[in-house]
Amino acid sequence: MSRRKELHRKIKEEKQMSFTTKTMLIGFFGGLIWSLIGYFSYYFNFTQVGPSFVLLPWALGEWKTGHIGQVVGVGVIAICSIGVAFLYKWMLQKVNSIWPGVGFGVLIWVIVFYILNPFIPQLKPVQSYTVNTLVTTLCLFILYGLFIGYSIAYEYSEQNEARH
Repeated sequence: MSRRKELHRKIKEEKQMSFTTKTMLIGFFGGLIWSLIGYFSYYFNFTQVGPSFVLLPWALGEWKTGHIGQVVGVGVIAICSIGVAFLYKWMLQKVNSIWPGVGFGVLIWVIVFYILNPFIPQLKPVQSYTVNTLVTTLCLFILYGLFIGYSIAYEYSEQNEARH
């Protein structure tokens, strides 16, 4: 057997993760990483909104605003982020640029702070937050969107190159 054929056979034998599995992992770790950075930002008072904001409409008790609530919020965001990654995959996977991810992050920020705000009574109106909170959360959402978007676009292009 020629060396080239042997190499080709070895490559085929290696099990590749499916694009769906990679999308799930990108979503989970994107949510985990950026919500942990969000918790860090909240802990050091860069922002008035921590990851536990996702618990505010549902969870009862004061524990949701403490350390345990923030950690549970990080987990909930990581799990919900899987759905966000699939949404990005469905909408923009073919665009291999940073800008769709940046725009996606801004869109998610607008949805959370403007559209969902009335449904989360504990969230204050956007105008009442400090400039630090607005800038920090917007930057976190932009970086989150960039992470999700560029990672998915990269994997999409890698999968297409492997097929050809």
